[in-house]
Amino acid sequence: MCNNYASHVPASQIADAFSETGFPLRFDGGGIPNLEPNDDIKIGDAASIVTWDEGPLLASMRWSWRSPQGRPVFNFRSDGREFGNSSRCLIPASAFYEFTDAEPGQKRKTKWSFSMKGEAWFWIAGIVKEGAWAMLTTEPGPDVSPYHDRQIVVLPPPAGLDWLRLSRPAAEMLTPSQAGSLQAGKVFP
Repeated sequence: MCNNYASHVPASQIADAFSETGFPLRFDGGGIPNLEPNDDIKIGDAASIVTWDEGPLLASMRWSWRSPQGRPVFNFRSDGREFGNSSRCLIPASAFYEFTDAEPGQKRKTKWSFSMKGEAWFWIAGIVKEGAWAMLTTEPGPDVSPYHDRQIVVLPPPAGLDWLRLSRPAAEMLTPSQAGSLQAGKVFP
């Protein structure tokens, strides 16, 4: 499951996603931060997310909380769940990665990058718990199913506020990506 993603999304672009909503984006610490492009955000890293605190708020928080067994919770199944009492978040991303078995003659798994067609970036739906966040997952759409049996919930930039405010039913938003909406590319080997 997704345990690595990329974000090349400047704070100004994240703010633009909220500019015409009536809920301008605020920044933890005040001013617009300089978000460095990162191709390799991993479980346990701190990363920028958008939460809801009397409006959208860009803050940095750790990816994954600890389960009662001590394992990191970095992906969380959305299937059949309601999130009205959850702290929801949006993870700005340029790509997410999935891994398949190693190709013949190779030792390491094959890494695949997925991006949203027609968009420079997208949201990954998530939830916050214990001062950390996790990505929501669902059944895979046709673009992801050849690579993995689950996928993260991907939302286009205009749908972010709907998830934060839960202004549409969760079941309508937490769905597999439609055929042709994601493009895959081999990263390695």
